[in-house]
Formats: sequence, structure tokens, C-alpha cells
Amino acid sequence: MINYIWSAMIIFSVITAFFTGSTDALTSAIISSASDAVSLCIRLGGTICLWGGLMEIAEKSGLTGAVCRLLSPFLKIIFPKMNMKGATAKAISMNVTANLLGLGNAATPLGLEAMKRLQSENSSKDKASSDMIKFVVMNSAAFHLIPTTVAAMRQDYGSKNPFDIMPASWVSSAFALVVGLTAATVIIRISEVIKWKK
Repeated sequence: MINYIWSAMIIFSVITAFFTGSTDALTSAIISSASDAVSLCIRLGGTICLWGGLMEIAEKSGLTGAVCRLLSPFLKIIFPKMNMKGATAKAISMNVTANLLGLGNAATPLGLEAMKRLQSENSSKDKASSDMIKFVVMNSAAFHLIPTTVAAMRQDYGSKNPFDIMPASWVSSAFALVVGLTAATVIIRISEVIKWKK
């Protein structure tokens, strides 16, 4: 489905540029976007290698186990069937920790690792499990204890107090997380009931 959407957007852009006389702008946008995409891939590749390696070190040193034990009461509520001593719970714990610290670049590779482990435990490989759905929601609507990335951006743009958004960040991210997880849980339960009735 996503291929059709992208194709439609590209065709619409080309036709619009042709009829409005903006083909030069379209050409330059294509070239600059291609360059940005390559730069993004290189940056992400480096980040994934760095945090993937740190994840391995943290796992072998026992840090992931300690973090997992600390977060296990919270994770047990969201993932009641998950083994809190398993590798999946540890990967999710590290992702949650990175999000708590506002480290979006670190949370991405850790989230990919957690999703890979969730998929390995998924009985239906062509469909996302309920744990996978809840994890995506939890990762997308993460609670930020320290909004590091946003504060760094504010500082780059001249903010005198880049961390003065912390109270607003706590309220908005906590609200987003609760609403997102509640909605996901309700929808999962409804789909399970519908499937059971069939």
C-alpha cells in the first residue's frame, strides 16, 4: 500500500511542477533530497553501530539486567506475559532508558533490537504481536524525563534556558504515553474478542 501512496505523490508532484512551471525547483529538490538521504543513512549507520556495540557491552557487563530489574514493575503491567529476565525485556528496558534521557538517536537502534527480539518470539511472523504493537506505541509516545535532544536544538537556536521546557515535556509525554497505551490495549482487546467470536 505504501508503494502506491509514494508513487501517487511522485506522479502528482511531477504533474504539478510541469503545469506550474516549477520543474527547475523540482529537479533541485530531487537532487538535494537524494544527498540528504545519503547523509541520513551514514549518520544512522554510525549511530546504530555505536549504540548496538554499547548494548552488547551493557548486556555482558550486567547493566541491562540491572536496568531491567529497576523497570520490571512498570514493564510487567504493559507486557504481562513477558519473561522479565529474558533478552527481550532487557532490550526494551534499554530502549525505555534511552527515551527517558531524551536520547532519540540512542533509542532508535535499541528499539530496533527490541523489535527484532519481539519478532523472534512472535508465533505469527506475518502479523505484529500485541507486545510488538504496544512496544511501538510506547516507543513513539515515550516519556522524556530529560528532553536532551529538544534542549540541544533549543540551545542551537539561541535559547538562554534550553531546559525550561522540562515540566511541559513531562506532562505532554506522560499524557501521550498513557493515552497511546490505553488506546492500543483497548483496540487489541476488541480485536481479540472479534477473533474469538469468529
